[in-house]
Amino acid sequence: MIKSTLFAVAAIFVLFVALYWIESERMTHAETTGQAMVKNTAGSQTATMTDTKNGYVKPSQSELKKKLTPLQFKVTQENGTEAPFDNAYWDNHRDGIYVDIVSGEPLFSSKDKYDSGTGWPSFTKPLVADNVVEFTDNSLLMTRTEVRSKEADSHLGHVFDDGPAPTGLRYCINSASLRFIPKENLKKEGYEEFIVMFQ
Repeated sequence: MIKSTLFAVAAIFVLFVALYWIESERMTHAETTGQAMVKNTAGSQTATMTDTKNGYVKPSQSELKKKLTPLQFKVTQENGTEAPFDNAYWDNHRDGIYVDIVSGEPLFSSKDKYDSGTGWPSFTKPLVADNVVEFTDNSLLMTRTEVRSKEADSHLGHVFDDGPAPTGLRYCINSASLRFIPKENLKKEGYEEFIVMFQ
């Protein structure tokens, strides 16, 4: 009896060590792959990290702590998850686009948004496919596909294969990772290339 109890305790300990290692690897990835340039949400371009061809910058961690709310920082920089049905955009039905809260990268459109019943904003596809990258996520004792913004390397959420036609995909995204730009503000905010979608 004692041996079986000790074995169970040892197995649980090993499991927690493995989960800690996986999360440490994910955090290292988030810290080392974000060497990009991303357009900030005000439209100005102040480079604080490595320049890239598209003219974007990602602010430093200290700048992000000042710019973002604690929840936005936790979600985008620490792979957190916000509460369902208690976030900014799960029930937003206005026309416009959703951009990275950190960088301003265009990510999703209201044209591809639908009510998945999960309490998080859900989309059938990205607005700009190259701006959303996928990674295997083995946390929480399951395998999922994480989605992150390409340049800012912000954690956005996960993509699942239980969505509606035509893609069959459900991009389940944290509102805290996004900033919504209504269609009437696209030109003012520097996203005039997307105006045609709403005409």
